[in-house]
Formats: sequence, structure tokens, C-alpha cells
Amino acid sequence: MAERRIDPERRERILAVTRELIAANGVDGVTHRKIAAAADVPLGAMTYYFSGRDELLFEVFTRFADEVAARFAARMSAATNYLEARDAVVSIITHDVFPDRERADARAERARSNDLVITHELYALAARRPEYREITHAWMVKSRAALEQHFDPDTARMLDALIEGLTIHRALDTEDVADLAVEAVLRITN
Repeated sequence: MAERRIDPERRERILAVTRELIAANGVDGVTHRKIAAAADVPLGAMTYYFSGRDELLFEVFTRFADEVAARFAARMSAATNYLEARDAVVSIITHDVFPDRERADARAERARSNDLVITHELYALAARRPEYREITHAWMVKSRAALEQHFDPDTARMLDALIEGLTIHRALDTEDVADLAVEAVLRITN
């Protein structure tokens, strides 16, 4: 009888590999077979940790959204006054969410580029499947709560939408949006 391999890190490795594969291939390019091979896990062991692909994807996207929301909240919590809070919103748009083409080292840029792909994969799933909207809704609630430390709820909602929109533009457009971000935040918060 073959000795059973004890691997306490297996579940976390499966989650990490799934996230990498989503960034590289999109959700449609992620299968149990590909995950098992990349994570060095027997294919049959996949269902021991996750009942199916949806459970696995849901956990990966939930963790991702929680990580991004935590970074966002940390940036907003560091602001000690209204002016710093406005600067923090601009920094979220121009530095935190997606790659800074000029200043990021290759590893940081790759990680943030992966975040861009994962974010858009989540948006696409949430647009098609209501259960994934639970993740995006929880993410928005956390983002707005972080903003509401410094801004009223309506302003926080506008800023949250601005952050989403301008970070996407920043990632996909060839023009720099830094000046636009500063101007937009000033207009919304005055």
C-alpha cells in the first residue's frame, strides 16, 4: 500500500495556483486538471478541498477582494485629516490599485497587472452570476466604509465609483490620469 502524502499547505497552494492561473488564462482557462498539475496535487484530491470549481473560484475571488479592500482601508485609515484623505484617494487611483508604469519594479508591476486581470474576471462573473455579486457588493461596502471615515456617504459613493473608473482608465489608457484624478477628487470633495 502506498504511503499517504501529508501536505498541510496543499489547500493554500491550490488557492494560490488558482489565482495565478486566473491571472494568466482567465476563468475560462482554469480547470481542476490544470490547477492540480500546477499545484502538484493529485487530481482526485481536488474535491477533498473544494466541492467543485465554483467553490474554489468563489474563495479565490473573496480572498482577493478582501485583500484589496484591506489595502484600501489601510490607505484611508492612515489619513489624519480631510486633506490627507483627499490625497489618499488620489494615491489609491494613481499608485495602489494597478501598475505604475514608470515606477514599479517588474515584480510589483506583474502582481498589480495580475490584480487588474483578476478584478476584471470577477466583474465579468458578477455581471453574469448573482452569487459573485455578493463578493463585489461586500467589496464596495468595505471600500465605502473606509471612505466614510472622512467623507459623507454620498461623497464616499461618488469617490468609490471614481476610483473604480479611473483605475480602469489608468490601467488601459495610454494617457496618464494623475492630473485628472486630482481634479476629479477636488471637484467631488469641494
